[in-house]
Amino acid sequence: MVRAGGTLKLAALVAVFFLGVFLVFQLLAINTDFKIARYLPANEVTTQPLKHKCGLSKTCPPGHFAFKMASGAASVVGPRICLEDKFLMSSVKNNVGRGINLALVNGKTGQLVTTAFYDMWAGDVAPLIKFLNEIEDGTIVMMASFDDPATKLNDEARKLITDLGSSVVANLGFRDNWIFVGGKGIKTKTPFEQHIKNSADTNKYEGWPEVLEMEGCIPQRQD
Repeated sequence: MVRAGGTLKLAALVAVFFLGVFLVFQLLAINTDFKIARYLPANEVTTQPLKHKCGLSKTCPPGHFAFKMASGAASVVGPRICLEDKFLMSSVKNNVGRGINLALVNGKTGQLVTTAFYDMWAGDVAPLIKFLNEIEDGTIVMMASFDDPATKLNDEARKLITDLGSSVVANLGFRDNWIFVGGKGIKTKTPFEQHIKNSADTNKYEGWPEVLEMEGCIPQRQD
């Protein structure tokens, strides 16, 4: 019995010893990791990628609105318009349609004013012209094509969109893909515009060009 009791005590002491050694190594490891993290550059401390608004590749500077948008894909998937991490228009929101899709945004606050779409294949251009004429000064205007944005466009509608900062709409053709961000009262041509022609030689989809995507930072209106 005495020998058995001595064996148990010895085993207990050995276990306590190894537990102590284990804890010491754990503390050393934690302390080492802390010191390494402390002296690493900030962008190397974490492996988690930074998330920017609307999935942009970088953060917009103060006084700017982050946006990302895409044209429709053929006649199947509608366009997407995101501003300040909120989708303004998309197929999921069920507020897009064939033709020209528009989102109006308050240039000072970044708040959505309204969205609309106008069928430029089987529709009438008159409602689009009325809509464009009623846009207030200082409004950010975001447009994206879906299927066909141009067949019913006339000179008056093209001129109104040109006045919003577009340098492409005058030559926009049948089933071209087009995305555009301009503004009512803009004094120059916008840098936020992309266009790809419908061409049998280059189309990605049968009868339609590839999807266009664009991202950037829209200056906030200050006055």
